[in-house]
Amino acid sequence: MKGVLLVNLGSPDSPTPKDVKPYLDEFLMDGRVIDTPKWLRNIIVRGIILQTRPKKSAEAYSKIWWDEGSPLIVISERFAEKVRQQTDMPVALGMRYGSMTIKNALQELKDKGVSEVLLVPLYPHYAMSSYETVVVKAMAVQQEHFPELHLTTLPAFYSNQDYIKVLSESIKNGLKDFEYDHILFSYHGIPERHIRKSDPTKFHCKIDGNCCKINSVAHHTCYRHQCYDTTELVKAYLDLPEDKVSSSFQSRLAGDPWLKPYTDFEFERLAKEGKTRLAVITPAFVSDCLETLEEIAMEGEEQFKEAGGESYKHIPCLNDSDPWVTLMAQWVNEWQAKETLPV
Repeated sequence: MKGVLLVNLGSPDSPTPKDVKPYLDEFLMDGRVIDTPKWLRNIIVRGIILQTRPKKSAEAYSKIWWDEGSPLIVISERFAEKVRQQTDMPVALGMRYGSMTIKNALQELKDKGVSEVLLVPLYPHYAMSSYETVVVKAMAVQQEHFPELHLTTLPAFYSNQDYIKVLSESIKNGLKDFEYDHILFSYHGIPERHIRKSDPTKFHCKIDGNCCKINSVAHHTCYRHQCYDTTELVKAYLDLPEDKVSSSFQSRLAGDPWLKPYTDFEFERLAKEGKTRLAVITPAFVSDCLETLEEIAMEGEEQFKEAGGESYKHIPCLNDSDPWVTLMAQWVNEWQAKETLPV
C-alpha cells in the first residue's frame, strides 16, 4: 500500500522563550543549516545565539501567532487535510524541526498499512538547509526505525510548468486592485558557501552573475539558479515588464557573505529610486510563516515606507489554496497510478 508524507519546516509549540529555545537549538544545530564543525557550531549556537535569540524570536512569533497556533503548522495541517480529500492514499504530515516529527508521521503511515511512501519536502527549490536536510533526515529515520518502508522523493518543483501556472495565477490574484510600480521576489537567504558545497562539479558555481545563466548539471542542486529561474518563469507567464521585476534574498546571519542582493537593502534602494508602490512575493515558501508574515509583511512594509515608499503589498504564499491542493493531489495520484513524478 502507498502513502504520502508531507514535510515542512516546523515551529515552536508556543511563542514563548521556553518553547522557542529548544526549537532553535534543533534547527541551528543542524549541520546543513550552520555547516561548521560540530564543536564550533555548538559554541556559536549554544554559547552565543541561544543566549539572546529565543526572547527576540518569541516576540516575533507572538506578533504572527494565531488563536489556532503557529500559522505554518495550521496552514500545513489544512493543506494536508485537503490533499487527503483528493486521494485514496493515507497522507501524513511531519516537520523537520519541532514536536511534529518525521518519525511520528512515518509511524502513522506504517500503522495504516503503508509500505511505499512518497516523501514530499514542501520546498519548491533545492537547498542543503531546506530540501536536502528533509530528505536526509527522513532517510535516516526510515533506515533506523522503519527499514521495511520504501521511500521515493518528490523532486524540487520550482520550474514545473503546472506549478509555475498555479504560482503565477496566485500572484496575479494578489495584485488585483494594486497598481504596483515594482514587484520584488524575495527568497529565503543562504550562505554563498552553501551554493558551492552543493555544486557537484566543484567549479561551476562562482556566483559571478553569469554562472546561473550557463547550462550546467550544477543547476539541479543550485538554489540561486533555481530562484532566479522561478522569477523568470513567472515573469514570462504573467508578461511582466523587465524593469518592474527583481529578486532578492532575506533572513541572513551576520559574519558570512550570503546571497545578494539583500531584501532589506532592496527596500531602501527601490524606494529611493522612486519605486513607491511595491508588491512583494516570497516564492521560497509554500506556507506563510515567521519569515513571510513578520519579516516581510510587517517589518518589510515598515522598512520600505521609512525609506520613502508609499504603498506596500505582501502577496500571501500558496498556503492551502484550492489550485495548489489540486496540483499536489494530481502529483501524488500520478505517482500512485504510474509511479511518475513531475519534472
